[in-house]
Amino acid sequence: MSPDEQPHPHDHTHDQHDHAHDHAHERGPVADASVRVARASDAPAVGLVQAVVFREAYAGTLEPDVIATFEPRAFANAWRATLEGGQARDGVLLVACAGEQVVGFAAVGASDDADADTETAELLVLGVHPDARRQGHGSRLLHAVVDTARARGRSELAAWLLAADDATRAFLIAAGMLADGAHRERVVSADGATAAEVRLSAVLAEPEADPAGSA
Repeated sequence: MSPDEQPHPHDHTHDQHDHAHDHAHERGPVADASVRVARASDAPAVGLVQAVVFREAYAGTLEPDVIATFEPRAFANAWRATLEGGQARDGVLLVACAGEQVVGFAAVGASDDADADTETAELLVLGVHPDARRQGHGSRLLHAVVDTARARGRSELAAWLLAADDATRAFLIAAGMLADGAHRERVVSADGATAAEVRLSAVLAEPEADPAGSA
């Protein structure tokens, strides 16, 4: 799940730009809402959600002709190749579902930042379809990301997001992540255009023991 010169299916958090914009004021639990590990057959649905999310996230950053290249099929093909080839770099793709319908996705893998150690996981991307936001899907995805990272022995989680993406930043800060001072200019188009990104991180605390089960 490595980034390319353009926003990649396995990049970001803005979702990665993601836009898990299930932020405050959620409308409450949704019937049959769940999060699970993605299957290859989920690739078209994930590609559709990602195309919508990325077009929204980069609308104020990239030129319209670049935004127009964010097509569901291209994202779906990339995810299918990843899922059928085995998820790389300790990466896992998770999907949020409302019933059987995939409405969001998140990917977590090993961080390749120069200052990261082997105990650091990275939230590579997290997005929820606009029609399914404020229903708790983003929070469930983030919780699953943390559980996945912790199960793989990771003790810290990092995420890069657009510096101008105030909504995702607020969502992640509310979940306990903080800006750690790292920033970068990311190449986001074939002609070399860049976008400013900042990194958030958090220590993954172990879940509290259930008092009822201890005695």
